[in-house]
Amino acid sequence: MAIYVGTAGWSYPSGAGRWDGVFYPERLPDRDKLPFYARYFNAVEINSSFYRPPNPAVARAWARKAPPDFRFTAKLWQKFTHPKMFAESTGEAATVQEEDFQQFLRGVAPLAEAGKLGPLLAQFPPSFKPDPGALDELTDLVRRLRREGFDLAVELRHRGWTDDSSVAPAVRSLFQEEGVAWVIIDEPKFRTSIGEVPLTSRLGYFRFHGRNYEQWWHHEAAEDRYNYLYSAAEQRELADEVRDVAQRALDTYAFYNNHYRAKAVVNALGLRQALGQPITAPLPPSLLVEYPELEQVLQQQPARVEAGP
Repeated sequence: MAIYVGTAGWSYPSGAGRWDGVFYPERLPDRDKLPFYARYFNAVEINSSFYRPPNPAVARAWARKAPPDFRFTAKLWQKFTHPKMFAESTGEAATVQEEDFQQFLRGVAPLAEAGKLGPLLAQFPPSFKPDPGALDELTDLVRRLRREGFDLAVELRHRGWTDDSSVAPAVRSLFQEEGVAWVIIDEPKFRTSIGEVPLTSRLGYFRFHGRNYEQWWHHEAAEDRYNYLYSAAEQRELADEVRDVAQRALDTYAFYNNHYRAKAVVNALGLRQALGQPITAPLPPSLLVEYPELEQVLQQQPARVEAGP
């Protein structure tokens, strides 16, 4: 049984929510950010693969920079899961061809060959609901990727997938049959939010998006939605959920997506501490200045603090 904890993405170099100067040293080169990140966490979600298939040479470099026990999960290309967004951003129709699958799978192959690839993540938008044809679309994607031998986790957000009695059993059966992890999410609750999902495979997969209800749909910049720091009480609640699933799963993944100004880092460090995973690397002084509550993590396990400049 292994529990992998990390964040959704590791590079946020610009904007008000940037990580540089908070988690990373201000002038740390991009090429050094992954090794720096891997000092604190044993897994990460690749976000860039949502916008374009990974370059195999880049993925090979990622694999070299990560420790042997480190795991990458890769978000599927938006062409597979967000056709409208793909069309708007590229001006091209999101007609999926066999070559699209092959291009994406070639991109993540170096990570698989290095033994460092966890599940692929199919994240669907809230607008993806069980309308006629949607279950067929989901089934086709799941079976296509599983035929290639990749582990898969699927994030669904619309309540119809769990609450519609004509759909929910079919989804659960599909995921169990194909060994797909049904992603357990935490986010602000709305009328259309998905309900409780079952454990459907040997993999547990959590995504914690934050609970910034006020700015979820109404924000000046997209990153504002993720400007949320889980409280100590909320963290205990999430840790209990992770422990419960980990007792029943072979491998469990937990990622924080509340990335604004490295809040995901703070909460992921807290989860690691709660799960008994020691933080052995010195914590960046800039992170402690921004989030003095991290001192509680230091007090509960033997992490060290780097000396300031």
